[in-house]
Amino acid sequence: MQTTNFADIQEEFIERVHNDVWCSVTTINRANRPRSRVLHPIWEGQTGWIATGRQSHKSKHLAENPYISLTYMKDPLNPVYVDCKAEWVDDMAEKQRIWDLFTNTPPPLGYELAQFFGTVDSAGYGLLKLTPWRIELYSLMTQDNKIWRSE
Repeated sequence: MQTTNFADIQEEFIERVHNDVWCSVTTINRANRPRSRVLHPIWEGQTGWIATGRQSHKSKHLAENPYISLTYMKDPLNPVYVDCKAEWVDDMAEKQRIWDLFTNTPPPLGYELAQFFGTVDSAGYGLLKLTPWRIELYSLMTQDNKIWRSE
């Protein structure tokens, strides 16, 4: 199934990514080569959020190319692929809101950001907003794949 209506996949998407929690995130480095790492996004509908170090290799990669690819593989027969544009959010009210979202969401999806960044106004706390342009809910056994693309 292919669709441009996010509502067609939203329930299954949120269930799968909130169950998997961790995903592999790939950026393109400054030598134009892929580089992957494991990160922990939290999703609000079709918007994803990643709390991460602002002074990381990711930051350098995203300055050159803001597009990333996420793969959730907790169940290798049913992976989720999410292709996104990533952008840093510096608005303090939004950073606080997402800090609270991570802190107040029960584990394993939520966790205490203070253990990594200290406080919400720490220079090390970076907030990435993920805006997908393609999501694939893959199923190897049933071949009942669902692909959403933004319009």
